[in-house]
Amino acid sequence: MMTSHDHHTHEAHSTHQGHGANEGHQDSTTEYDQTYWDTFYDERPAIWSGQPNPQLVTETAGLTPGTALDVGSGEGADAIWLARRGWKVTAVDISQVALTRGAANAAADEESAALITWTRQDLLQWAPPESSFDLISAQFMHLPKTEREPLFTRLAAAVTPGGTLLVVGHHPSDMESGAHRPPRLDLFYTAEEIALLLDPERWDLVTESRQRTQDHDGETVTIHDAVLRARRVS
Repeated sequence: MMTSHDHHTHEAHSTHQGHGANEGHQDSTTEYDQTYWDTFYDERPAIWSGQPNPQLVTETAGLTPGTALDVGSGEGADAIWLARRGWKVTAVDISQVALTRGAANAAADEESAALITWTRQDLLQWAPPESSFDLISAQFMHLPKTEREPLFTRLAAAVTPGGTLLVVGHHPSDMESGAHRPPRLDLFYTAEEIALLLDPERWDLVTESRQRTQDHDGETVTIHDAVLRARRVS
């Protein structure tokens, strides 16, 4: 199992079922199960920076708060940011260590912490309830196509009419950028590829390759995020 969630904040790592295949430092024989990710988080007191993913901030700042699903929530930066803006968040991750850490990070603000439910699930197997969330955010979930497409299809089914599906990933062009990326092109995708999974008669679709710069080993590199914002119209 190889999944990816880059809680942007620390892109030296970039895959998880919420987190990640530490940018090429893992081999394909590793079992990416709960034990693996619990050990991954136990290695350090904090893996990610604690800041929300930038495209989540950009794309949701103008939305009316409702119910949200944070897919691969890691240490909770996105879930906490959403809750502080009034969203009722279900934060899902395979690692109980990550979820416990996220809850501890959220505890400083009791009002927003009360809006977050921390839920351990294997995202490769779990199907969220259909038509249940006004916002579903999947940030840097990098899976092989045979696992990625069923996951995103299940997530789309869980969006309420009028709700938003936000999928953000590393664009395939990043393989040539100098950024730390695992040497597996099959893990990367464009927003247009994900949009093909959605019926255009049921969704308003916006796809972009969005450029930003980032420091890698003391050098500034230009990377691109594949951003799909889809609003369910029926």
